[in-house]
Amino acid sequence: MVPAFRRLAGLLLAACALGASPAGRAEGTDAQRARFRQAYATASQQGGDAWRAQASGLEGYSIYPYIEAAALEHDLRTLDSARVQDYLRRNPGLIPAADLRRDFLGELARRKDWASFTAMYQPGLGDSLTCFNLQARLSRGEKLVFETDMAELWKRASLPNSCDPVIAAAHDQGLLTNDRLWSRIDVAADAGKGGTVASLAAWLSPEDMAAGQHLAQALNDPATAVRDAATWPDTPRHRQAVTAALQRLARKQSSAADAAWAQLGSRFALTEQQRGAIQNAIALFHATDFDENALDRLAALPPGAQTDATREWRVRVALARQDWTAALAALDALGTTQKDDGEWRYFRAVVLAHLGRQAEAASAFRSVSQEATYFGFMAADKLNTGYAICPTTMATDEAREAALLNEPGLDRAFELYAVGLQKFARREWTAALSGRDADTQRLAADLAFRKGWYDRAVFTLSSGDALRLYEQRFPLARQDGVVEQSSQAGIEAPWAYAIIRAESAWMSDARSGADARGLMQLLPGTGANTARKNGLGWAGGDSLYEPTTNIVLGTRYLAEMAQRFNGAPWLASAAYNAGPYKVDQWVAARGSLDPELFVASIPYKETREYVARVMAFAVIYDWRLNGNALPLSSRMTRIGSTYVLPGAGAVRKPVTCPAPTAAKAAPQSAPAVLEPAPAAASSAPAAAQDPQR
Repeated sequence: MVPAFRRLAGLLLAACALGASPAGRAEGTDAQRARFRQAYATASQQGGDAWRAQASGLEGYSIYPYIEAAALEHDLRTLDSARVQDYLRRNPGLIPAADLRRDFLGELARRKDWASFTAMYQPGLGDSLTCFNLQARLSRGEKLVFETDMAELWKRASLPNSCDPVIAAAHDQGLLTNDRLWSRIDVAADAGKGGTVASLAAWLSPEDMAAGQHLAQALNDPATAVRDAATWPDTPRHRQAVTAALQRLARKQSSAADAAWAQLGSRFALTEQQRGAIQNAIALFHATDFDENALDRLAALPPGAQTDATREWRVRVALARQDWTAALAALDALGTTQKDDGEWRYFRAVVLAHLGRQAEAASAFRSVSQEATYFGFMAADKLNTGYAICPTTMATDEAREAALLNEPGLDRAFELYAVGLQKFARREWTAALSGRDADTQRLAADLAFRKGWYDRAVFTLSSGDALRLYEQRFPLARQDGVVEQSSQAGIEAPWAYAIIRAESAWMSDARSGADARGLMQLLPGTGANTARKNGLGWAGGDSLYEPTTNIVLGTRYLAEMAQRFNGAPWLASAAYNAGPYKVDQWVAARGSLDPELFVASIPYKETREYVARVMAFAVIYDWRLNGNALPLSSRMTRIGSTYVLPGAGAVRKPVTCPAPTAAKAAPQSAPAVLEPAPAAASSAPAAAQDPQR
């Protein structure tokens, strides 16, 4: 927690670039916010009481408690319980108070001050503190009771380090019977947690220990496990280990899994379910490798071994082979829910057209073209018709808006956003709106949009009729220079907007697990290299959280990807997500395919959906910027051909709303594909992506 406070403090001194605040509102004044930033930075970076003089007069400001909490977090190692208890007493129910309690409890556990820990502890603060509380009880000589103390923890596939002494104590007390050990081993194995399995296997009975160790080996080193399995006994637990090893090996080396399966399949009396799981994995990953016999394998899977993933990949492989008869058979074999998906309705139309069934194809294209999605726009291009986008607006309700703004939780959320503490702002927002009705949440989202807090609108307005609120869901933050910087970089502004929208949903402080940062999710290394190549200044990784800096560098990096792939926005988008080297591999393998078939054959689910999402968003942003839109298909140039930026006279397609009956028959409001949380690793090679993730 302390490092997070310090990093946030450094960012506070920069002005919030997203959204200007309307004049005359009842919230904090510019002067209050400036003083808050200064005092908060001092509290976070220095601790102590130096911040108090800077914060004098802010005592009534709604987010004032965050300053003192920042100072206390800084001083965590030297605090005494009395100071913390005093803060908690004065600020009951506030998020910074809950954080301070949690963090100070961790500090008390580090000190082994179990008496003070017990006095401050409350249940429900997470597994780590739960285990520290059990450690406190053990320090007093109390015995553990499995049913009340361990049963819930035992359901977890992995636990924090603070639980290790508790589990060891449970073992020493004889609470970890073989059955209990196997129950958690099974949970861990299902989650792929080989380390947990290995640690628990050491406590199994002598006759079971080898089976547990072999299961851990199957998860951690499947290649060695399948080699050693030739000497394993044919017991139920070893069958479990063999199944796990073959499934995991298939993900990495489908051919090696094939060979091992041929040897081991007859040696172990596997259940039908286990055989199906192995056959499924081997066939599936042969498919994602587009092996020569992949289509036959998928088609030949027994019904019990088939899943939505194998049925879907049967279609993808057939499309990549341009075997239209096989593709139609694969489409017919999809599950009912899958058949209703826009992607497969679109490709059914494509397949029907290739088979000469033009009337059926046109009818199918018409149905899909009523939807404002990637496939809907592609279908409209096939028919040479306009795009079906049905925007709507929100009715204003000044009385309810005023009431919302006066709610303490939302007031704190908006003020925290205004001063740049976006993480805390989102937490206050979530707490304030939890359990509220849809109308209230939409009204709050519209308020956030008008204040420039765009990501709240994007995430809140994510279902039902709210999807038609395009102004709020696809904001045009011109003050950040997207249009100007795109022009200077030599790319299209609608595409740059679409990348921002897909990458971060306008969360300027977004950070991925791969350390990609800011609106366009750049890695610090990528930002530094891009700055150097373009003769731009570089102020370090944290500068990527500044919207203007991020957009300057992000548009240049996007232009670099476009240049690498002949300007093609769709291929550059794939490279932006999965990494250019991975896209090079795909192009080398299947570069002769039409773009729509190439996208369908991308092995990574995340990248496949990302390209579709960005291309659809580019259409929507083009419409928002220009009143109509370039055909999506014009941005989907064939691999090897050059994409030329549209000139002033470029022909754009009209955007119209379908007739009510058509709209009812085919709701058009879903945005390309389901939107994941932003900041999923991008701008970096994604070699570790799972094709089925």
